[in-house]
Amino acid sequence: MYEVCPLCLSIETKLLYSWHENLPNRDFQHCNDCDLVFVPTRFHISEEDQLKRYESHNNDLNDPDYVKFLSRVLNELKPYIKPESNALDYGSGPGPALAKMLHSEGLTVDIYDPFFQPNRSVLKKKYDIVTCTETAEHFSNPREDFLTLDSILVRGGYLGIMTSMIKKWDEFPEWYYHRDPTHISFYSLNTMEWIAGNFSWELYSPRDHVVLFKKMYNRKLLIQK
Repeated sequence: MYEVCPLCLSIETKLLYSWHENLPNRDFQHCNDCDLVFVPTRFHISEEDQLKRYESHNNDLNDPDYVKFLSRVLNELKPYIKPESNALDYGSGPGPALAKMLHSEGLTVDIYDPFFQPNRSVLKKKYDIVTCTETAEHFSNPREDFLTLDSILVRGGYLGIMTSMIKKWDEFPEWYYHRDPTHISFYSLNTMEWIAGNFSWELYSPRDHVVLFKKMYNRKLLIQK
C-alpha cells in the first residue's frame, strides 16, 4: 500500500524502514519526488504522549550548552537582521529561549507553539524573520506548515530552520534521530531544495543541519490549500 507524501502529495512513495525494536512500532516511507521521509499517520502517537515528551525537554536559557545549540541558527540569521525587524519563533516549545535571544538582538518577537503558545492570531501577521528550530521534524502535515510559513514571511524575509538531516537514506536505520517517537518528518538537503523551488524561496545551507530560506516573490504556488 502506497502512502501519499504529506509534503508534495506524491503517490511515488515506498517503505524505507520499519522500526520494531521497541514501542512504538512504526514505518518510515520515502518520497521519490521531494525526498521526504515520513511516518504514516496511523503510527503517530497521541497529543497527550507528545506533550509529555515535550515537557521533558530542557529548554533553559541559563543552560550555556542549549544557548550554544540555538546560536547555530541565530548566528546565521544575524547578517540579515535589520533595525526594527520583527520575528516569530515558530514552534517555541515549553521554554521560548530563542525568542528571548532574538529580542536581545533588538527584534520585536512573537512566539507560536501548538502546545505551549497556541495563539494562532500571530499567524495572521507578517514577519521579517521566522525561526523554526528542532520543530520541522514534528510536522504531521509539513505541506500545511510550510504554506503557513510562506504566508507570514514578508517578501525579502528570512526563514531559519534547524533540523537534523542525513546525507544518505541507506544510513537511516542506524540514525539516532528517528528513535524519538515525536519525530515524524525527516528532510535531506534535496528536500529543502524542493521546498525552495516550490515556494520561490532562495536557499542557503551555511552549516550542517541549518538552512536559511529567503522569500523572493509573492507568487502563485505550485501547491495550493
